[in-house]
Amino acid sequence: MPREVTIGIEIHCELKTKTKMFSGALVAFGDPANTNTSVIDLGHPGTLPCVNKEAVRLAIKACTGLHCTIDPLVKFDRKNYYYSDLPKGFQITQQFHPIGKDGYVLIQTDEGEKKVRIERIHMEEDTAKQFHKDTGTYIDFNRAGTPLVEIVSRPDMHSAAEAAAYVEALRRTLFYLNVSDVKMEEGSMRCDINISLSDDPEKLGTKVEIKNLNSIANVQKAVQAEIERQNAALDAGEEIVQSTRRYDEPTKSTVLMRKKEGNVDYKYFPEPNIFPIRLDEKWIEEIQNSLEELPEQRLERFKKQFGLNDYDASVLVNDRDMADFYESVMADAKDAKKAANWVIGDLSAWLNKNGLNFTKNPASAKAIARLVNLIEEGTISGKQGKEVFEDVMQGADPDQVIKDKGMQQMSDDGALLELINTVLDQNPKSIEDFKNGKNRAVGFLMGQVMKASKCQANPKKANGLLVQELNKR
Repeated sequence: MPREVTIGIEIHCELKTKTKMFSGALVAFGDPANTNTSVIDLGHPGTLPCVNKEAVRLAIKACTGLHCTIDPLVKFDRKNYYYSDLPKGFQITQQFHPIGKDGYVLIQTDEGEKKVRIERIHMEEDTAKQFHKDTGTYIDFNRAGTPLVEIVSRPDMHSAAEAAAYVEALRRTLFYLNVSDVKMEEGSMRCDINISLSDDPEKLGTKVEIKNLNSIANVQKAVQAEIERQNAALDAGEEIVQSTRRYDEPTKSTVLMRKKEGNVDYKYFPEPNIFPIRLDEKWIEEIQNSLEELPEQRLERFKKQFGLNDYDASVLVNDRDMADFYESVMADAKDAKKAANWVIGDLSAWLNKNGLNFTKNPASAKAIARLVNLIEEGTISGKQGKEVFEDVMQGADPDQVIKDKGMQQMSDDGALLELINTVLDQNPKSIEDFKNGKNRAVGFLMGQVMKASKCQANPKKANGLLVQELNKR
């Protein structure tokens, strides 16, 4: 009998603010080490924290988008511990009064839609960043004090696929709301995953934590690797030890970092330097009423407005920048499905190949829309369209490319009929084959027509006229 897998996830997400949670120091990824620091974030004596209003606003947006109940009374607490990346010797957080609680995220599974509950969302400040090298450990305090929300799920997930789907759904929602840039590779969204296996569905097994996963793919790989490790250990009669592990990508396994003897006593107490803040209910309502369109809302709108199927709409909506570009294309494109095919297919492939994304797309939405329309109108063929596309991606105008390369399709009935009859006169055997019911003769003759026209004949129109002329012979 398969063991019961139980998974809970804690996600730390950096908020998209210009300054830090309790000081005016800048927040900027990639700046030289220790250039964006403040005496407040470094815990110098006599300094006092001041709550970042924008961070609170973004936290309210996150709570609303994740269906949480918001507590209008903001209180902060001190989490006391000593570690080299914590300059003050304590972290300001919300242990007892989270700003949001009892929310949920909907994910898609093989069994259909599933609700994963969110226990709480609380605001806090980030720690500094450590770099371990052969010559010692170096600390960059630029990150110290960066505003965070920590999102704690209920243990509602039971597979690696569900864990990955939850993180992806959460990432997508926060990105759509402009709460965070959610760049896992840069550390602005970090996952800690708790996994336990049990032979008794009514009882949880020993919890093991996997720290700091930096991609959706690694979330799924790490969880699956840990499930397999624990299953193998339990099959061998070994005891699972409560511990913290990390995912090692080269070996595709989890590696022990440290064992946990029990829960750490952080000696929480109310932060004495920040008085409780009662948020104005009207301010909360204004934030909620001006919320950006959520991904699930956009998905339904794309299907209704553009007539897209579930697959195309989902692929577009999963990448907000791609969805934004598609909407811009649809301001001028006539065929929504064909426009989606070009954006999802050729355009995405070209950007990936060249190490770019939709925010650095060299082609304008108007140029892609015009290309789609030219193919739909029969001005050029689909094959020619791919050739024109390469020039469009270099900034060229599709109409000018067609003109310069003499690509415009031959669509005039008179010119096509003259060409077709010349081909028929040259291929009497194929006419005889057609009369004898050999339909492949049409394909051969169409090939000759396209060759004679240097691929400029409108295929659809030429095919219809060809059959018409064959029936006359």
